[in-house]
Amino acid sequence: MMEPSSIYEVFFKFLMQYQFDEKNIDYSVIPKQIKSLQTLSDVSNSGVSIFDLNKKQIIFFSSNYGKLLGYHPTEFQELNHQFFDSKIHPEEKLQLALNGISILKIFNAFSSDEKLNHKAIYEYRMLNSDNKYVRLVEQYQILELDKIGQIWLMLSIVDISPNQEENSPVKSQLLNFRTGNFIPFEMPQKAELDLTKRELEILKLVKQGYLSKEISDKLSISVHTVNTHRQRFLEKLGANNSFEAVIFASKYGLLE
Repeated sequence: MMEPSSIYEVFFKFLMQYQFDEKNIDYSVIPKQIKSLQTLSDVSNSGVSIFDLNKKQIIFFSSNYGKLLGYHPTEFQELNHQFFDSKIHPEEKLQLALNGISILKIFNAFSSDEKLNHKAIYEYRMLNSDNKYVRLVEQYQILELDKIGQIWLMLSIVDISPNQEENSPVKSQLLNFRTGNFIPFEMPQKAELDLTKRELEILKLVKQGYLSKEISDKLSISVHTVNTHRQRFLEKLGANNSFEAVIFASKYGLLE
C-alpha cells in the first residue's frame, strides 16, 4: 500500500494532465463567483472553497472555512490544501485520493452538460483543533469549464456529517442533481472488469448516445446481439442500467 506522503503526489501528478490555454479561461468571472459563494457560506454556515485546476491550488476559502473544525484562517491559508490533507484520517487518505482521480476520470468522460449536472459527495474523517476526528460530508461540483469544455474550477462545500459513527467507512457517491439519481461510487463487489472487445465497443457507443438499432446498423450485427452484449456488460459491471455501466467503466479507465 502507498504511504500517505506519496498518495497526494500521485493525485497531483494526475492533475498535471490538465493543461490550459490562457485564452480559454477568464479569471474576471472569479470575483463575482466569490461574492455569491461567500453569501452562500454566511447563510448556510458551510465551509466553501474553490479549487483551480490551472493553478493546482485552492484560490478561495470562505471566511468561516475551517471554523467547523476549530481552525483559524491564519493556520491554513498559507499551506492551502496541504493543511487539510494532513488532517484527514490516515486510514482514509488512500481511498479519498483514488476516488478523487476516479471522479475526475468520470467527469472527463461526460459531455459538458453532464459535467455541470453532477456532483460528487464524500463522507470521511478529519482531525479537529481538539485533536479529535470528526466525520465530514463534502460536496464537489464543477463551477466553471474552460472554453473547450475542460474542467477548470471545482466548488467544494463542507459540513459536519450527521453520521458520527467512528467505524463508518469512507462513503462516496455521484449525484445527478437535475434528475435526483444517486450512483454509489464504489464498484459493486460482484463486478468483473474482463469485458470482451465487443462488449467494450458497444459500451463506448452507448456512452456516445447510440441506441441499440443504431449500434446494430453501425456494427452490422442484429439488434438481439447488441442487446445480449448490453445485458452481459451490465451483469459484469454490477450496473442497474447503461448509465451506471458507463460510470463504472469510466472510473476504471475501461473507456479510455
